[in-house]
Amino acid sequence: MRPDLILIGVVGRPHGVRGLVRVHSYAEDPTALEDYEVLQDEQGRSWSLRWRGADGVAELCDAQGRPLADRTASQGLVNTRLYVPRAALPETEEEEFYHADLIGMDALEAGQVLGRVAMVHDYGGGASLELEGGLLVPFTRACVPEIDLAKRTLTIVRPSEISGEEGQGVGKAVSGAQKAEHSA
Repeated sequence: MRPDLILIGVVGRPHGVRGLVRVHSYAEDPTALEDYEVLQDEQGRSWSLRWRGADGVAELCDAQGRPLADRTASQGLVNTRLYVPRAALPETEEEEFYHADLIGMDALEAGQVLGRVAMVHDYGGGASLELEGGLLVPFTRACVPEIDLAKRTLTIVRPSEISGEEGQGVGKAVSGAQKAEHSA
């Protein structure tokens, strides 16, 4: 998978018998998926999408503009991930980050590498970062005060409830580690 592609949606179960599918959109505005000229899947196939009803029902068309023929064809695409080039997405506002920009960043705490960001979770009550090894950190200004996109690092300040009584984290020392300036 190309690193410049960003996951924007996932094909769900078929809807009816005429090749329509449900699509779960990761865009802030789900209707934006129609605006992207090309959506790509993990096999490099190109798709376009037109919403055909409420509840995320869409018609997917292949690179030649042909819609899926029937339910069997749409069933074959269940769980297919749809991507767009990073350059096609709008620029983020201050204090906003695409999940893909955070995943893979080194998490530092007091000059120690805690690990890399493996996943960003957002279940509606506020985002959290999951580091390799399973540590979860609330993605708040208090817990993640500095983010350096250029250096691919972020600074973590864990609350005592997470880091233990002494507030001492675990990690590996980083020689010459510098604090990243928060650009937002």
